[in-house]
Amino acid sequence: MFRATAARPVRLRLRWSRLTAILASSLLLAGSLLTSSPTAVAAPTGVLDLTCVPPSSGVSTYSPPLTNTPQMVAATISFQLGPCTSREAPQVTSGTATLNSAPRTRSCADLLGSASRTLVINWNTGETSTLALNVSTSVVGAVLESVLTGTVSSGRFQGDTVAMDQTGPATSVLTCTAGLGTVASIYSVVTLEITSL
Repeated sequence: MFRATAARPVRLRLRWSRLTAILASSLLLAGSLLTSSPTAVAAPTGVLDLTCVPPSSGVSTYSPPLTNTPQMVAATISFQLGPCTSREAPQVTSGTATLNSAPRTRSCADLLGSASRTLVINWNTGETSTLALNVSTSVVGAVLESVLTGTVSSGRFQGDTVAMDQTGPATSVLTCTAGLGTVASIYSVVTLEITSL
């Protein structure tokens, strides 16, 4: 009786110790899985479908010339793009685009700031790309810079993202905003990149 009674608590203690050890190990394993950081997943990188580099250019003309006093002015922006190289469409080597803006009240101060724009590029292949763009223009030192970003909403390269950069001298804009001159036209060098995700 005495031995049987004494053995039972010993066995219970052993079983309890094993259960405690197993439970502690399980909790430690679960904790390590919860606190360990997941493997970093690289963000998808874009594939450059087309690029156009200088001497690609843009010319903005204003009629009558802009002054620092608001007046009715019509504007035209013409782009000559090329040379262009395309991974997706090697036959695309150049393009043109013209944006006509009806007369409205403008001054040289309107050249700076943000705006939205739709631009249709006519490629040398006869195809077109319609770009929906956001435009931000500022003076950086002596350079007038316009950064255009958006997407190709229809046509060749539809669904791709667009990044266009225009840079030109800021001299006429600065003198105009100071009331010391006018802006009849602005010439800029253009870089265009169209990228698929």
